[in-house]
Amino acid sequence: MPSVLVENIVKTYGSKKAVVDALKGVSFSVDKGEIFGIIGPDGAGKTSLFRILTTLLLADSGKASVDGFDVVKDYKQIRNRVGYMPGKFSLYQDLSVQENLEFFATIFATTIKENYDLIRDIYQQIEPFKNRKAGQLSGGMKQKLALSCALIHKPSVLFLDEPTTGVDAVSRKEFWEMLHRLKEQGITILVSTAYMDEANLCDRVALIQKGKILSINTPEGVTREFKKPLWAIKASEMFPLMKAIIADPLVESCYSFGQYHHVVFKSDENNKKELEDISTKGNFSNVEIHTIKPGIEDCFMALMANS
Repeated sequence: MPSVLVENIVKTYGSKKAVVDALKGVSFSVDKGEIFGIIGPDGAGKTSLFRILTTLLLADSGKASVDGFDVVKDYKQIRNRVGYMPGKFSLYQDLSVQENLEFFATIFATTIKENYDLIRDIYQQIEPFKNRKAGQLSGGMKQKLALSCALIHKPSVLFLDEPTTGVDAVSRKEFWEMLHRLKEQGITILVSTAYMDEANLCDRVALIQKGKILSINTPEGVTREFKKPLWAIKASEMFPLMKAIIADPLVESCYSFGQYHHVVFKSDENNKKELEDISTKGNFSNVEIHTIKPGIEDCFMALMANS
């Protein structure tokens, strides 16, 4: 039995005059001990989905289960079995680090000592500041405290809603290392993020946009689905270059990616020559053109354009 099963979940907000579709028939399953990523931009429906799976929000239709328990009928059992770290820091900011952790342990009728082995690697990094108020911690420290509180009752499934948003690169790296150590202990982890590079750190990912799943696969499987050649081009005049590329009727898509524009053509023939002709006609300087391997973000852009 899957650790998490989602079947055709639909959720809308607003009145009949102004309906917003947050989730449009979302379906997927997550195996026990898997790190499953929900990858998509702000407004894609990630938080609504997590709130439904953690029994904080009712879906309009469809059904879902966590550890075999129905998210509507068995909400009490689910709340005792899952850990949830919302996107916004939601611990008591006027309580100390130690007080927050003790509070959450007490809620679940356990103690810090009983499950300390589970949080040791995380909590040891903030233990020197255990008497500091939570509101005075840095972003990375708040993140570690929130994760410790979500784990203190030894959940079987952990839901992390955009846990690395606004966190520095070093803390992001440390956080994902912690998640992989938790996976080794058999905990199922669902993590949502808008950072496409984090998709490669998951066992499988679901790409979501405007409440609709675009693809579910391993990170490698997602990139293999990108069938056309992908070209990277840059010049000293990047914005005029993009306008010229987009105006070409042979071009399927063009978007900025770091120092380059990524370009896909409708046909696979003579792509480099076409880019060279565009560069020559536009009199662009310092032009560089080469093929590249697509990343998750390239695949997401392609799927979004075709959805």
